[in-house]
Amino acid sequence: MNTAGMLAEAFDRVGEAVHAAVEGLTPDDLNADAGANSISWLVWHLTRVQDDHIADAAGTGQIWLTEGWADTFGLPFDVTATGYGHSADEVAAVRVDSADPLLGYFDAVHERTLDFVAGLEGHALDRIVDEGWSPPVTLGVRLISVIAEDLQHAGQAAFVRGMLERA
Repeated sequence: MNTAGMLAEAFDRVGEAVHAAVEGLTPDDLNADAGANSISWLVWHLTRVQDDHIADAAGTGQIWLTEGWADTFGLPFDVTATGYGHSADEVAAVRVDSADPLLGYFDAVHERTLDFVAGLEGHALDRIVDEGWSPPVTLGVRLISVIAEDLQHAGQAAFVRGMLERA
């Protein structure tokens, strides 16, 4: 398996975890405050971070902005927000009427991500993508960070789902 194939496999596992955490839930379940971040916020946030980081690495616009997802969600904060540092009130403001926008946005970002990693060759993962850290962040480190955060948040969403199903 080459590097691009390995990254695609990792991102596909994120997709499986997201779909498993979200599919079949009611709006009440998706938006529930079960003593933790809601499933809506968790999936929105992990998708926003992935969209932001992949767009930056690929030199493209974020799907959130270019494909109208910001308008679809209509959230009450700046369209560039990714959820990083959100307060409890901001977390609670991420609400959906169904799983469709969460999964639609996620799937669009997932497709863009797979297209991006499929084109990685040679030493592409060594490219510096963020000089703001010491040491500077390479593309490889950035992609692993996105995968790790996505899997953590998808796992949190699955945990919340399990709490709701037991209640």
